[in-house]
Amino acid sequence: MSDNIRTALYDADYSCTLANRNSSSDPAIVRVVGKHCESGDIIVRDEYMGSDVSSGDLVAVPSTGAYCRSLANNYNHLPKPGVLAVTADKVEWIVTPEDYSQMLRSDPGMNVGERV
Repeated sequence: MSDNIRTALYDADYSCTLANRNSSSDPAIVRVVGKHCESGDIIVRDEYMGSDVSSGDLVAVPSTGAYCRSLANNYNHLPKPGVLAVTADKVEWIVTPEDYSQMLRSDPGMNVGERV
């Protein structure tokens, strides 16, 4: 919802892959969801991945599109994500993630020095 609203707004369709290791387990249909517990907070509806995918694994969603960052928002007071450029031998931030002080800077009712 806050870092990729395209699935909820446009029914955008993405794929995903297990990025931190190879799996030799039988495939299973998985769903990749966001962190907001909303019915529209689904990133990948149905994708085959190894049935041994578990907490701590890294799942990559390639090619989320040029509008993903421009549509990012602070829903539920979460900072906007950064953007990574990934090539075969290099990973670098091309847009750094927003932190809480940056997010709250324009909110006169919040003291930026306090935790949210």
